[in-house]
Amino acid sequence: MKLFSKIYQFLFFLFLYSPIAILIIYSFNNSKSRVVWQGFTFKWYIKLINNTEILSAFSNTLIIAIVASAVATILGTLAAVGIVNTKNIFKKILINVTNLPMLNPEIITGISMMLLFVFIYSRTGFLKPGLLTLILSHITFCLPYVVLSVLPKLRQMDFNIYEAAQDLGCNHFQAFFKVVMPQITSGVVTGFMVSLTMSIDDFLISYFTSGTVQTLPLTIYSMTRRIISPEINALFTVLFIIIFLLVIIINMRKDKEKIEK
Repeated sequence: MKLFSKIYQFLFFLFLYSPIAILIIYSFNNSKSRVVWQGFTFKWYIKLINNTEILSAFSNTLIIAIVASAVATILGTLAAVGIVNTKNIFKKILINVTNLPMLNPEIITGISMMLLFVFIYSRTGFLKPGLLTLILSHITFCLPYVVLSVLPKLRQMDFNIYEAAQDLGCNHFQAFFKVVMPQITSGVVTGFMVSLTMSIDDFLISYFTSGTVQTLPLTIYSMTRRIISPEINALFTVLFIIIFLLVIIINMRKDKEKIEK
């Protein structure tokens, strides 16, 4: 039974990570071919640095992801605090309403937001599809993930400590940042990281709300109509390494918190 379990685990991780490994290996391939190895090279990384189309899309993606994730984290944390302090049936209603965007198909969310932005723009001349509408739409679908990450931490917290801080002279804001925030920081960071990943990865909602602004997924989609250059392999390798390092840092931080406790 143990042998079968180990074989299953090996095959599972092989299936899961072998595509990523192949992508990384072929980002150093001297040939444009995806199946023929013609020597080791860094030329695709050099070409990536000089590709203005990809770099422009990548910078747009990072700006949108960072701004949307930061705003969603702030709003989501405040929403989670409000939900925890809500009682009776209203609490369940708020949780269900918050979770609804995660269950709703992305294509419906994308089309509905596109119609909303077009309606507002046609009536007021404001919210023309572009960078701002992309950020707003990304904030919308990132919010539930932040709430979902922060809520468990708030439920584990003893709110008597918060009240004690107020009794000792702290106002609401001081008590929140000195007592509540340190206990929910891991949930807030997790919510931010999930939002960042979801935002960078999003295609469908961005497709309907982007206007003329190009994000990385949209640029890659447009490139699939042509021959995809190995520069994309180099770009994905860089993104994978960055995300991998962030995951390691977060896990090390969690392990440190457990040791301190």
